[in-house]
Amino acid sequence: MIVKRNVSMNNEKQLGVIFDLDGVIVDTAKHHYVAWQQLAQAQGWTFTAQDNEQLKGVSRVRSLELILQWNKAQIDPEVFDRLLIQKNALYLTLIADMDPSERLPDVQRVLQTFKDHGCKIALGSASKNARPILDKIELTPYFDAIVDGTNVSKAKPDPEVFLQAANQLGIAPEDCVVFEDAVAGIQAAKAAGMRAYGIGDPEFLNQADRVFHNFTQLDDTFIEQNIIG
Repeated sequence: MIVKRNVSMNNEKQLGVIFDLDGVIVDTAKHHYVAWQQLAQAQGWTFTAQDNEQLKGVSRVRSLELILQWNKAQIDPEVFDRLLIQKNALYLTLIADMDPSERLPDVQRVLQTFKDHGCKIALGSASKNARPILDKIELTPYFDAIVDGTNVSKAKPDPEVFLQAANQLGIAPEDCVVFEDAVAGIQAAKAAGMRAYGIGDPEFLNQADRVFHNFTQLDDTFIEQNIIG
């Protein structure tokens, strides 16, 4: 449930806050890993947890291209398309029973804090399943705009997804901040001219303006003084 409060804004400019989905709001990376691993094993390919890390923030098409590259494999276009469909079917089966308990820690508090301060909030995700996932974890009402894999043609680190999100919010890119867990996502945010905050490993996300292990480390005071203020 969203609690609406009237908070006066000291800034003339409204802030746009853009969240990635996987690994930021909810941990679907584990489901992607299992789906890709099952698909790869069926084809006689290898796919490791380390490989999966490199696919964070990457589109389904590009992910399969990389898996083929890593395995030095070649397949016909028809097989390629069929495998994309199979992977998505496996993934949808795995996420079918998702519920609010799978939100990552303190996500709702952070969303509420930005809402309380009059910020506009968007989702910027490569996932084509972003909307049903938000519905399942009951966070859809927090978002003023949702841009996902059904809306964009270029994968991160191209900034298209974040630029579209800013455009839908009606806020200039330089007045937007992004929360991301993937290197490609941080690069995309920077390419869009936005501040980028990493969620995850500081060593891995060293191009971000600042990195938090998760949202429990991002307190309301920091949000108010350093992000909004």
